[in-house]
Amino acid sequence: MMIEFYIDTHSGVPPYLQIGQQVRRALKLGLLEQGDQLPTVKEVVARLAINPNTVSKAYRELEHEGLVVARVGVGTFVAKSLGSESFSALAPLRHDLQKWMESARRAGLDDESIEALVRECFRSTSGTVVA
Repeated sequence: MMIEFYIDTHSGVPPYLQIGQQVRRALKLGLLEQGDQLPTVKEVVARLAINPNTVSKAYRELEHEGLVVARVGVGTFVAKSLGSESFSALAPLRHDLQKWMESARRAGLDDESIEALVRECFRSTSGTVVA
């Protein structure tokens, strides 16, 4: 699978950190697996209109963490997975979340409101186990 990066210019998080976070999330969810190739620096720059050094910095940090490996002239590849569950095992949860998102949009919530609600729910349930 080829990951498509996005940059939230309003988040206050530097773009190179956002790219790293997106790769880590994709690894945890099983969207990226060992051997998958990341987009080239040139592809990311063309798609996001950001500085090539930004992408290179993100990739270097991921390489330093041992998550990716750069092959000169070939590209950057996932070195290891972080996922404990396969993506297919998460499909029912993803389906439920998509249904919830549709309901939230029908209720008139915009992206910022949905994100705020999810963050609040996450904080209020962090560390608790629901049977």
